[in-house]
Amino acid sequence: MLASAALALLGAWSFTHAAGQGSIAPATPGPAMGMSAPTEAVETLQPLPPLPAAVRAKADALFADADAVGETRALYVLRDGEPIYERYGEGFGPDSKLISWSMAKSITAVLTGFLVADGQLSLSAPAPVAAWQRSGDPRGAITLEHLLHMTSGIEHVETGDPVWDGDTVTMLFGSGAPDMASFAEARPPAAQPGEVFNYSSATSVILADIVADTLTPSKSPDARRDAMREFIAGRLAEPLGMTSLTPEFDAAGTMIGGSIMHATARDYAKFGEFLRNHGVVNGQRLLPESWMDFMLKPSPKDAGYGGHIWLNRTRPKGAEPSLWPDRGPNDLFACIGHQGQYIIVSPSQRLTIVRLGVTDDDQFPELRRHLADLTAAL
Repeated sequence: MLASAALALLGAWSFTHAAGQGSIAPATPGPAMGMSAPTEAVETLQPLPPLPAAVRAKADALFADADAVGETRALYVLRDGEPIYERYGEGFGPDSKLISWSMAKSITAVLTGFLVADGQLSLSAPAPVAAWQRSGDPRGAITLEHLLHMTSGIEHVETGDPVWDGDTVTMLFGSGAPDMASFAEARPPAAQPGEVFNYSSATSVILADIVADTLTPSKSPDARRDAMREFIAGRLAEPLGMTSLTPEFDAAGTMIGGSIMHATARDYAKFGEFLRNHGVVNGQRLLPESWMDFMLKPSPKDAGYGGHIWLNRTRPKGAEPSLWPDRGPNDLFACIGHQGQYIIVSPSQRLTIVRLGVTDDDQFPELRRHLADLTAAL
């Protein structure tokens, strides 16, 4: 996840101008980077069944304890697919499209899964990246599985010290921004494929580039954007009813698949429910069970990470916790984004929880504790 200092430095940049706005359906103008445009909270919340006071207190605490956990802009909880809690921060409502940050990685993984299921891509074959196909290039051995498990071996610094020295900031906001995939795919090897875990937003951009190349042979940015929009709409957004989903693209027409999409809390929850039901929507299987099994299989080098999704498992010594394996169910998993964006799915509890907001790095331990408390109370 990006460090907050990058946003303070570069938050005024707008991907509407720098990278080209993408949308599935006509969308409101893209907000400045690092911000989600507030919309006037419209009173369209449906009356929900009363929650036990202890449960409601845990949910409300995510708003009340802002000094500890940061600003919560949306909290939406489903049990068995039905809403049981919905609340928004001041200036936000059910129609507010909020930024995904790295929750986008899990959406990119699902899009990749569709093409694997179609037989157009292979999980275990060398990834079809032209820059890696020269004779003797060790990157030619990198597979989709390596990319999805964050074990490609490609050199990448997710968060630099100072933050602007990181490769992610350079890719998103600096010299790599016009063509993010070329920047990411040009990085040299630092380890053998499968040797080390290295969380990398550039890896997800490479996957998005592979998906676009599979959908169209054209290098025209417009053609690439259109192909991706149509694919997302037909295979994911329309079947799930995610009408607000708005991916962003760079100037080369590559979806920024590791960091930047926008949607409402309700639509993020639809994606969570899709994962909770292992790729089935309204009784129709859209994604093979085998792909969901893969996504939820721990990365060989970090048990807390699956196929572009976080797992409620103990991570290697020295790695920061992502969830709460000492408290929650073993089958709990989550899409997690910078500044505290969460889609939490707990199949054994029949729960999907969406929390969106702005949390500083030093507030994350307390935010995780609050979310663990809520999950346990439910």
